[in-house]
Amino acid sequence: MPRSDASLDDWLAYLESLHASEMELGLDRVMIVYRRLMPEGLPGQVVIIGGTNGKGSTLAALESLLRAGGDSTGAYTSPHIRRFNERIRIDGEEATDEAICRAMAAVERARRNVPLTYFEFTTLAAFWLFREAGVAYPLLEVGLGGRLDAVNVADPVLSIITGVDLDHTQWLGNDREQIGYEKAGILRAGRPALFGDPDPPSSVTDQAAAQGIPLRIRGRDFGGEDGEGGLAASQQTALEAYGILGFEADSGLLATLREAPAPPGRFQRLEGAPPVILDVGHNPQAARWLAQRLSDIPEKPVQAVYGAMGDKDIEGVSGTLADVIDGWHLAPLPGPRGLTAEQVSDRVSGVIPDDRIRTFQSVREALASAREAAGKEGCVLVFGSFLTVSEALALLGS
Repeated sequence: MPRSDASLDDWLAYLESLHASEMELGLDRVMIVYRRLMPEGLPGQVVIIGGTNGKGSTLAALESLLRAGGDSTGAYTSPHIRRFNERIRIDGEEATDEAICRAMAAVERARRNVPLTYFEFTTLAAFWLFREAGVAYPLLEVGLGGRLDAVNVADPVLSIITGVDLDHTQWLGNDREQIGYEKAGILRAGRPALFGDPDPPSSVTDQAAAQGIPLRIRGRDFGGEDGEGGLAASQQTALEAYGILGFEADSGLLATLREAPAPPGRFQRLEGAPPVILDVGHNPQAARWLAQRLSDIPEKPVQAVYGAMGDKDIEGVSGTLADVIDGWHLAPLPGPRGLTAEQVSDRVSGVIPDDRIRTFQSVREALASAREAAGKEGCVLVFGSFLTVSEALALLGS
């Protein structure tokens, strides 16, 4: 266990040494420690938010509504872009290093000899901080899947699935029905749930029907097309959740919702010549959304900085964006799952013409090349991974 004066970096390094695997789905280990840490469970009106894409945006929109209405919130999201503290917010403010270290020490005392993954440990630390702060509405973003994700040890009054598409197929299954089954694991019998997309797989609707869950579906029971009424799909879903929690949004709250900035790395635009757009999207569904947004912007050409993990559908992503991106500046990603630029090039070359692909040894080099190619009339898109976006933001000084 780290010393009493250990820094947050010391704790994070320690967590990385605790478990042999970066990821191990299952609730047995984390449930043991959770019950030791807070025998009464996580207090407050818990909302769990899962789905393939849009989890962070939906959580941020609901957080904005609750805070504007005067209610206290805790927000737990992952992964972070620039610093770990982004993962834990209390009333809109990132948790301090000191507070997170206290929470981690509390989890360590409760853990004893139970092995926890990095995500399981930090999830419980967030829960501890929310309980300590007495937040009324803990908002929890699923890390992966849902059924076996660590946040699912909490007992939600409302569950939200933003949508289901192909991603993390090696863990969740190879089609929407299998993935939907895993994501529907956050539903609770008899308690309300939302599906933030007009096309839920039957694995979700069947589970809802079997458990007597009043499942409301965007486009059928609330909301409409993405952007309808000036609200993105994630905002429509958050607004419906706000109503289910017992509140009514007046015109002032609706204005707050429309004007609320998107979370960092979600089509985040940094003005300049050229402007730079950053998006953490990394699967075909996210790429379809990106393609639509890029087709609407006036700046052309679009030059992309792209890095990817080896387990992602690189061919599907690049094929979806082939018609809206004019140049591909490929960068490497670190870690065992990260690919070199040359490996990414091998996988996109069957979809993108070779004369539109360039490879680089760093995000810095790829970003410089993309900005030069875009000129003053075009724009740069940085996407494909939280790691790529994080490094680009640091380089751009944002």
